[in-house]
Amino acid sequence: MGTTRSGAECGPGGRRKMKLQATAALVCAALAMAAPAVTAPARAATELTYMIWGTPSEGEVWNSVARAFEAKHPGITVKVEVNDWDSYWQKLRVLVAGGTPPDVFAMDAPLYPDWQSRGALLNLQPYLDADPKALDGIYPITLEAYRLPDGMYGLPRDFQTIVLYYNKDMFDAAKLPYPTADWTWDDLRRTAKALTVDKNGDGSTDQWGFWSEILDPEPWWAAVVWSYGGEIVSADHSHSLFAEGPALDAWHLIAGMAQDDKSMPTPEQLKQYGTDGFSAGIAAMTVSGHWVVPEYTERSFHWGVAPLPSGPKGRATSVNSAGFVIAKASPHPQEAWEFVKFAAGPDGQSALARLGFAVPILKPVAESPAYLDQPGARIDQRVFLDALSYARLKPSFRGYEEWGAAISEALEPVWNGDATIDEALEELVPAADDALKAKH
Repeated sequence: MGTTRSGAECGPGGRRKMKLQATAALVCAALAMAAPAVTAPARAATELTYMIWGTPSEGEVWNSVARAFEAKHPGITVKVEVNDWDSYWQKLRVLVAGGTPPDVFAMDAPLYPDWQSRGALLNLQPYLDADPKALDGIYPITLEAYRLPDGMYGLPRDFQTIVLYYNKDMFDAAKLPYPTADWTWDDLRRTAKALTVDKNGDGSTDQWGFWSEILDPEPWWAAVVWSYGGEIVSADHSHSLFAEGPALDAWHLIAGMAQDDKSMPTPEQLKQYGTDGFSAGIAAMTVSGHWVVPEYTERSFHWGVAPLPSGPKGRATSVNSAGFVIAKASPHPQEAWEFVKFAAGPDGQSALARLGFAVPILKPVAESPAYLDQPGARIDQRVFLDALSYARLKPSFRGYEEWGAAISEALEPVWNGDATIDEALEELVPAADDALKAKH
């Protein structure tokens, strides 16, 4: 059975609503030119299935990677199947339960422990032991989410670090300097308040200084909690820590921006503009991963990226990955492993880098023009790489999905102005801990 890499291509909740056809076509063409010609192809002895979530354009790129792999492995064909986020997990559960899983499939790192605990994944450690150079060049932190006491049951495919995005046009209009690496969260809060305005004078705010997805820890609140000296969950994943000690100061800053400064649109206000306030051009700043770059590149306004601000205890950001795993029930583990190695290697990683939705796990590719000079966005791509120096892994443990759902449900009233942050934290910690206890 082969292995797949697990990583976060899009970020929380599978947010991949991007129009990538043009870039995908360039990637496909490049791979087609790079792949050696195969004369008189014989009928393949082995067919692998590789199942992912994502957009049709991501599927096009993965099909190109598969064709390049087949050119170098004439006895193997790879069928790529793409689904949207929700359909992907529903279908995967049915296939695994029925004993007919895809040979290789994508995995979101926080969900990896649950899938591994079900006995559905192949232990890749014997393949890694037999091929000690297979992990050469991969950023070490991206591997940590997949290490378990008895081996690795998955590998990262790409990674996402969270950085600050800012609308240059809005900053220029307000005659404010752009964010820098010296910024603190207080600087961001003060600037967000200054950039929250009623542009047409009708008595209603129509430009906000900041917007972020705030139900999931990855985009924003985990980084703020860490930078204030707080923690998210205990080391043994038995209880939540995000509402204790200095973490409370972090939450008061976040809630203060939303409820006191009103420098963030409420979920109800956002609805009339879409789901992403920065992309809609109504928020001057946001925090997100690389998954938004293709979408933002299509916007007419000018924008840039900067490191996340620092807190009282320094700077922190979240790093997450989407990865490959191999089904334990796959009849072709060795061939699947060969495909995973290829996709994690220079050819596969260069193709994904050019697509632009994530950062390559392979340092030689991330430090090359394939990533640094990718078409489209004229931004400093190194900001995402430099963020690894202060990054912490997005929490990953059994019960993560239920734990995250409990937090989201309790936080939503805060952002709508129907509850205080202290009231919400008092309610959500017991609910979140119940989800953890159910898995221990």
